Amino acid sequence: MNEILNQLGQLFVQTIPTVIFVFALVIILERVLFNPVKRILGEREEATTGALAKAREQLAAAEAKAREYEAALMAARQSVYQQKEQARRSWLEEREKSLQAAREKAQAFIKEATTSISKETALAQEELRVACQSLAQEITEAIVGGKTLGGGPAA
Repeated sequence: MNEILNQLGQLFVQTIPTVIFVFALVIILERVLFNPVKRILGEREEATTGALAKAREQLAAAEAKAREYEAALMAARQSVYQQKEQARRSWLEEREKSLQAAREKAQAFIKEATTSISKETALAQEELRVACQSLAQEITEAIVGGKTLGGGPAA
């Protein structure tokens, strides 16, 4: 058993440099490789997170500008529609004024024509009355005087 312990002791003594070498290698790798890699990965994570946050901010800003653009576009459309409606109303008012003027002119013409026809009718009635009286006078004279109508002898 002593021999086993001696062998184990020798093995232990022989492994000490290897263990020290492994610990030294771990410390060197930690400082030279792992820490810089961790730092770079952290920076990359920050950059990625920052870029994502910046992208989200830019997206939100773009969406806000799109909403502003849509609002401005809608306002412009409403303005155009209002202008069209105002122009249509003006046109309708002008048309109504023109129609009213034409109606008034037609009414004046009808009134003038009615007055003229009334005067002509009254004049014609007066002429007929005069002609009737004259004819009645002639008929009376013809009957009383024995003459024929038209100035010829009675039969």
